[in-house]
Formats: sequence, C-alpha cells, structure tokens
Amino acid sequence: MRLTALASARRRFTSEDRYYWITSLLAARGHQRATCRLTALNILGCGTVPLVLMLGDHGPTGARDRFLAVTVFAISAALAATWLRSSWPTRRGSQLCVVICAILLTVGCLIENDPALGLLGATGFIALSTFTAVFHAGWLLAYTWIVGVATIVVQSVRFAGVAPEVTVGAIALFAFVNAFVVFCCRSVVRLVDSDVHYGELEPLTGLLTRDAFSERVATVVTRDRDDDRFLAIVVVSLDSFSLLTAMGGEAGGNQARVAVGQRLRETLRRDALLAHVGESEYLIADTFSSTDASVLTDRLQHTVRTAPFRLTASIGTVVAPLAELVGHPPHDVVEELITIASTNVYLARRNGGQRTETTANPELTSLRETNGWDDDDLTA
Repeated sequence: MRLTALASARRRFTSEDRYYWITSLLAARGHQRATCRLTALNILGCGTVPLVLMLGDHGPTGARDRFLAVTVFAISAALAATWLRSSWPTRRGSQLCVVICAILLTVGCLIENDPALGLLGATGFIALSTFTAVFHAGWLLAYTWIVGVATIVVQSVRFAGVAPEVTVGAIALFAFVNAFVVFCCRSVVRLVDSDVHYGELEPLTGLLTRDAFSERVATVVTRDRDDDRFLAIVVVSLDSFSLLTAMGGEAGGNQARVAVGQRLRETLRRDALLAHVGESEYLIADTFSSTDASVLTDRLQHTVRTAPFRLTASIGTVVAPLAELVGHPPHDVVEELITIASTNVYLARRNGGQRTETTANPELTSLRETNGWDDDDLTA
C-alpha cells in the first residue's frame, strides 16, 4: 500500500507539462487573446496591491519595504507585458513566470505592516496554483505549494500572538480551497486529455509534428492485413499565404494556421491523422475502400474556403494499396508517399492553385528494396 502511494505521488510529481497542448486548444477555439489578457491582468493586479497599500498605515511602511513594493510592481508589469504579445509565451517563459510570481507573492505578503493583510494576500497562491495545475507539470505545482506554505507559516508566526484561532482557520481554509481547486483542474484536464505525447504536438496548432505523423503512418503500414484498404496521403497547402502574412503580419498568419487546422480537424474522421508542417501545409493520412479519395479532397477544399480568412488550397494526394506496403521499410515507404503528394501540390499550384492533383497506385522504389529490413526499422 505504501509503495503504491509513493508510486502515485511520484507519477503526479513528474506528470508531463501540458502547456503547448492547452495553449493550442485555446488558440484553436479563439480564446488565446482573452486568456493572455486575463493572465496579464491578474499578474499586474497582484503586483499593484502592495503599491496601493503604501498609501495607508497597514501596508509597507519602511524605506526598504516601500522599495520592495515598487520593485514587485515593476517586475509584475514586465511579466504582464510578456502575455500581451501576439503569440503565446514559450513554455519555459511561462514556467519562469510562475517561479517569479511565487517569489513576488511571498515578498508582497511579507512586507505588509499588518500580518493579517499578508495572510490574506497569500490567497493569491490559489490563483497561481490553478494556472500551474492546468498548464504545467507536477514539479512546478509542488514548487508553488512549498513557497505558498512557507509564506503562510511565516505570516502565521507573526499573527499567532494576536489571534491563534484565526491563524489556524486561515491556514485550513487556504489548504482546503487550494487542494480542491487543483484537484478539479487536474481532473478536467485528464478527462479531455488525449493519448498523444506532448512532444509530438506542434506548439502553435496542437496538431501532430511531421516526425510524429510519419511515425504513426509507418505503424499503420506495418500492420498485417487481409483486406483491400487503400492508404491516402494528402498534402494541403494554403494558397497566397505569404500575401496574407504580408498584410496581416505574423499574428494574422498564426491565426489563419490555427483556424484552418481546427476546421480540418473537425472535418476529418476520428481515426485520420493530421499534422501541421512548415508555414502553410498540413499532412493528412486516412484509409479508403478504393483509390478514389475525391470525397475527402473535395471536402477539404470546401473546408479551407469556408474557414476564417477565406483562403484556398492546392492539394496533392497519393493513394496506395495497404496490402502491397506490408513487409517493406515503413519509413521509406511513408517518406516516398509524402514526396509524391508534395509533388502533386506543386503541380496543382503551377496549374493555377485551388485544385487537387492525385496519383493512384504509384510504383514505389522503396517496395523494391526489401532486403535487410526487419521490424526494428520501425523504431530506428
């Protein structure tokens, strides 16, 4: 029982960072700006409180404490500014923000002349813990709790001589509320979590990276089959994307890529694979009962046209029978199929764009090179 509890605690402590996955989902649903602004507002608001309390007798009084109050405000303003840019902060930037905010909260609580105000200010750790529980790993959440508990303990020592029962009640309330909020956040995240490793996700759109896409398609190729299914690899390239970025800037281009990626995800079947590569290309893999993938490509063309920004797409497709691919070097097969589909994209664009070019049953050179390959190639 004890070993099980320790293993569970270790697993929670080393849980993976969900930052890129959560931020990509928020961006895909149009909540990036609101989330970033609310985060910036909270950081700036908490940093402003010690500055405002300097106007009374209960806040920072000495020259040192007043200087620290101004410093807390200045650093908070700088941190808030990082959340007001057109793109998300990096994961390390967000982690650093959590680390610094925990320190600023501690300083802001300890410089108050009235220990009751400092104890009340420690409730800011609840908001910080909530953010950390949703976006980041268990070790960072543990850090915020350790700093928060240390802050409350110090404040309790200062306040204990005045009203011990109030101190105990405040600590208990803080602990229960903090634990409950974090538990709810973690539970919701686990409910909507997917089986995709976060390292396999492209940070902006939350779609698969090219390597992850190739690896998963290679897994499909290696499965023994007795059916007549066909594998379709589709490359969707947005037309005139450079013109869009020239007019709307990097922020406009990012919004377009996220919006189109989300619409494509909603259009595809659940088992289909979708990746975002380069600046304006998407890779799709799905299986069909025939070499005719026009139903999918027509739907993709319509999806891109009706998505926000009203773009068009040049689409390249290659369709190959899965049964003939089994037993051959899977990564070589997948790369050759992607190359053929990409070539079809260039052909579609050369012919005016907003069209689809398809190659069915291609003769793959990788099918001729079977000597020396075994299952270990899949994990190479």
